Amino acid sequence: MPTEVLMPQMGESIAEGTVTRWLKKVGDPIGKDEPLFEISTEKVDAEIPSPVAGVLANILVQEGQTVSVRAVVAQIETDSAGEPAARPPATAAPAAPARPEAAAIQGTDPSESSETSESSAQAEAPERMGAPEPVDTDRDEEGTHIRTSPLVRRLAKEHGVNLSQVEGTGSGGRITKEDLLAYIERPRTAPSAPPPPKTAPPQQEAPRPVAGEREEIVPMSPMRKKIAEHMVMSRRTSAHVSTVFQVDMSRIVDIYRREKERFEKKENTRLTYTPFFVRAAIDGLRRFPVLNSSVSGDTIVYKKDIHIGMAVALEWGLIVPVIHNADERSFLGLARAVNDLAGRARNKKLAVDEVQGGTFTITNFGLYGSLFAMPIINQPQVAILGVGTITKTPVVINDGIAIRSISYLSLSYDHRIVDGQVADQFMAAVKKYLENWEDNLLA
Repeated sequence: MPTEVLMPQMGESIAEGTVTRWLKKVGDPIGKDEPLFEISTEKVDAEIPSPVAGVLANILVQEGQTVSVRAVVAQIETDSAGEPAARPPATAAPAAPARPEAAAIQGTDPSESSETSESSAQAEAPERMGAPEPVDTDRDEEGTHIRTSPLVRRLAKEHGVNLSQVEGTGSGGRITKEDLLAYIERPRTAPSAPPPPKTAPPQQEAPRPVAGEREEIVPMSPMRKKIAEHMVMSRRTSAHVSTVFQVDMSRIVDIYRREKERFEKKENTRLTYTPFFVRAAIDGLRRFPVLNSSVSGDTIVYKKDIHIGMAVALEWGLIVPVIHNADERSFLGLARAVNDLAGRARNKKLAVDEVQGGTFTITNFGLYGSLFAMPIINQPQVAILGVGTITKTPVVINDGIAIRSISYLSLSYDHRIVDGQVADQFMAAVKKYLENWEDNLLA
């Protein structure tokens, strides 16, 4: 009897996944734990290994198709000596307690710059993927039966919305995230109109575009759809304001050049500029903890731990692993974490908990020479630090002209709870830390 291969549940709140690529064809032999297919979920893209050794007998879910977790996606025929893995029970085990916040979004790619151009290690712009909503049901405070998802309920709580007043356009009247966001954006001064009957016909889909003679139409990948959704949601949620500081990186560049070879030979890990920015941001967050917080309705949630997200550029998009408890790590520990997470992200080896729980984000966008940008905040965080390229620049020092290694750092912050004075004080602290670097790289 063939062994069934199931869509795995890559996290306690994940309800579905998209098969993005099959690594084997029907009839191909496969070993136990050998990569079989790739999936994309709201939290992470990953390679899924085969549960048994045998021959791929049947593919039941095609590339690009989204199915619920624990759905059968393939069948593997095993020989008589094989030991097929038992199929998990039909009912899932009780979920672990939910993490206190949603996944982190954005950060830095630890690729380093050449010594001739002195551009810093930079990553593409931070964009966290949005999330397909797991279907669930709940009851509001009045006892009405409402079909929705944990994500929608969390957003409703943050915005103080009674879900019984929101019209659901999803299957069976389910309230989707789009329904909730549309309700939140409705002018508060306008009188509330009664919701239309649940039997109202569904909204018609937008007409599909028709390619011109010299045009090509390509559907968005699952990852790109999630990025787009999350970016629009962040713009709708936070009052974005940005500030930019010029930072003299000459001391850091000198340390980098002096220590790079010894660091890599002695510690067997690559030295990049990313850990320098992470360490400076940690110092600033300790001094100004409101930037390490989130908003929940009309309350501010201050985070005692500092979890730094860093965006890693992939050939097929972006992913944002998180350095958990970054404030408890040495510089060497940060450097190793940056290299390890970036490497496993590119090889689709990250676990779900390694891409969620971030409290602050750093994004390096100077890889191709960008001086500065105004990144979008990674919800539910309240600020994101952007790092521009490091370049030789003439500056005035003591009424004289000097050539220094300059980088522009930008901070996008949520003006609902972060005032300009605090944002600038944070940036001044980061600037001072970098320009007067005193840390021992190996301590």
